[in-house]
Amino acid sequence: QVQLVESGGGLVQAGGSLRLSCAASGIMFSANAVGWYRQAPGKQRELIATIASGDSTIYADSVKGRFSISRDNAKNTVYLQMNSLEPEDTAVYYCHTSLLLSTLFNGYRGQGTQVTVSS
Repeated sequence: QVQLVESGGGLVQAGGSLRLSCAASGIMFSANAVGWYRQAPGKQRELIATIASGDSTIYADSVKGRFSISRDNAKNTVYLQMNSLEPEDTAVYYCHTSLLLSTLFNGYRGQGTQVTVSS
């Protein structure tokens, strides 16, 4: 059974940093694409960062230069380092995984972790 568990969310002041983790069981992240999505109240889920099986990364313009996605294959975990956080980054953050980047949204997903950035 595939399970993804996100952690690391919390309350932080604007300008601060957080590192989110997504730990997987039942699936090898190294062989799959992984993406971080976020969903703010009343908004659609937004893809903000992806890492392909070959470790190439893509970022949404809204987080480029501030967020960094990485993976630790030995721990079967993907991270999202978030720096220079802004109140607009407040959302529930989810990790998704799938064989292909194009199918991430409908792939396996975790339960999410709340990030709240205060001004």
